[in-house]
Amino acid sequence: MYKIENPWTSLQEYNCFGCCPTNPLGCQMTFYVDGDDIVSVWKPTLDHQSWLNTLHGGIQATLLDEVCGWVVFKKLSTAGVTAKMELRYRKPVSTSMPYLVLRARLTALRRNVADVYGAIYDPDGQLLVECTCVYFTFTQEQAREKMLFIEATLDTEDLTLDEVIARTLSTPRYKRLR
Repeated sequence: MYKIENPWTSLQEYNCFGCCPTNPLGCQMTFYVDGDDIVSVWKPTLDHQSWLNTLHGGIQATLLDEVCGWVVFKKLSTAGVTAKMELRYRKPVSTSMPYLVLRARLTALRRNVADVYGAIYDPDGQLLVECTCVYFTFTQEQAREKMLFIEATLDTEDLTLDEVIARTLSTPRYKRLR
């Protein structure tokens, strides 16, 4: 799989809660292309919990909306906005899990409406949460003008999922807020 270079990191006003690598309160997600899928490996922390040792459902929704949105960015080469999102929380997600694997893929495209399926898996590959998202997409010209869309390039290094997990876990991300 190939890392997607985040094209917005040089924009001064860029501070996306999901994917900005310098937002200290955000999720700081990174993304990879794995065939038809967009993949992200993410480590939960206690700062993201709702009930004790349980990842907040809103954070789970954010993670899924973000990975699904990157399907629109990379697979459709444009920007879009979430019109609808349906989630199914299948199993509790613990904040003590060493990492989560998120996967998303395009399931349908009708004119400017994209359907995307997303899922969160635990380290053993068990399905924890799944979603379907509907995005209204923009033409590439509208995306550049209204959303400051920049085409994302891929890193040239072909990585395995295990290598992506190892890199994610070795990258310092969060300073405790308390």
